[in-house]
Amino acid sequence: MADLRNYQGRVQSGVQTGEIDQGLRSYMLKVYNLMAIGLAITGLAAYFAFTFAVSNGQLTAFGAAIYTSPLKWVVIFAPLALVFFLSFRINSMSVSAAQTTFAVYAALVGLSLSSIFLIYTGQSVVQTFFVTAASFGALSLYGYTTRRDLSAMGSFLMMGLFGLIIASIVNIFLASSAMQFAISVIGVLIFAGLTAYDTQRIKEMYYAADDATMAGRKAIMGALTLYLDFINLFMFLLQFMGNRK
Repeated sequence: MADLRNYQGRVQSGVQTGEIDQGLRSYMLKVYNLMAIGLAITGLAAYFAFTFAVSNGQLTAFGAAIYTSPLKWVVIFAPLALVFFLSFRINSMSVSAAQTTFAVYAALVGLSLSSIFLIYTGQSVVQTFFVTAASFGALSLYGYTTRRDLSAMGSFLMMGLFGLIIASIVNIFLASSAMQFAISVIGVLIFAGLTAYDTQRIKEMYYAADDATMAGRKAIMGALTLYLDFINLFMFLLQFMGNRK
């Protein structure tokens, strides 16, 4: 019945089911490819930023600038500003401009995440990445194939996400290790659920009659959503699995 819910209106518009299925597969493949490119850009940016920031175990001038000077706040908040810009301006941007903005955003996230190599061993970062990739793949596949409507779960998870953000801000001042552990556990559960929910939502955004520009914008926003789910799931898992230096 979920297939009827997703495709009924499109079939009534004169589009054959076989054409919809092929178009949906192409659309979702583009979403995943864009997300993978974003993750690759983030990983490369993080690695090279750390390489330039640390030499012989000591911070270079570049490292001191992005990790200890006031510039670090620009590094931290620039990705947040850019993701809001992309979200609000996507409908007025060309597909190429939106893709470029997404790539720049992914690079800025990599720059801000490069500091994890100061805290965790490289081996544990790589191991956590592969665990995240396997978990994300299974959860996203579930969201794509399940006949269950996940919209109610999505609303619950979004409320939990706001609570998680508030708790994280509070713990900045409390610095409670027990609270941080609880935040990490809840964070993994929330973003695991959001991965499945967002995949289903992105799938249902597909419309066979969309022109190339609209389909491209939807694919970019879908990739951005799944990218954020992956990055957050990775960071919360790293708090469990990462070996600190």
